[in-house]
Amino acid sequence: MVAIEIRNLTKKFNGFTAVDNISFEVKKGEFFGLLGPNGAGKTTTINMLSTLLSPTSGYAKVAGYDIVKERENVRRSIGMVFQEPALDSKLTGRENLEFHAMMYGMNKEERKRRINEVLELVELSDKANILVENYSGGMKRRLEIARGLIHKPKVLFLDEPTLGLDAQTRRHIWNYIKKLNREGGITIILTTHYMEEADYLCDRIAIIDHGKIIAIDTPNKLKDSLG
Repeated sequence: MVAIEIRNLTKKFNGFTAVDNISFEVKKGEFFGLLGPNGAGKTTTINMLSTLLSPTSGYAKVAGYDIVKERENVRRSIGMVFQEPALDSKLTGRENLEFHAMMYGMNKEERKRRINEVLELVELSDKANILVENYSGGMKRRLEIARGLIHKPKVLFLDEPTLGLDAQTRRHIWNYIKKLNREGGITIILTTHYMEEADYLCDRIAIIDHGKIIAIDTPNKLKDSLG
């Protein structure tokens, strides 16, 4: 079953082509990576799939919904961890999750249950009532992942989720994400410029450069093709 379908998707900004006629599919439950250098078009692709940007041409469906014609259904079906931190540092971890859950219309009992579940998942239950400004970088990332999962999305987008973290913390985050995909069955789309990260996490990888998909396959086959 297909979780994401992309056909001839293109995005131009004032004549500059950021994403150039790309096409691929992501299976339900797959861990799929978009690997490429900064400025390759990874974030622009994610922003279109998550309805933050409208495509110039082409189309895509996420969880069966058209990203232009059915935006609200797409947004209810996805979770998002942005490249830049998007937490309120003056709130506690629990308060950040509470606010996000309220935006999805969860009732009080549902919010309480689900917040406890995701805090336990990312091992932050004992830090839930601490202000986020006192969290480490790794803790903040784990809280953002928890927030992206609060409404049980079908697809989770991770845009450079370990950017700026030290190697040990990065590997710790990888293990959380891997477990989430394996045990939760959630479809995950990861953007990264770390080859090691894509190799460790992803079932398949699309290499993107100058807005074009230049290769797409499993990590092992891509490595074999490069010798």
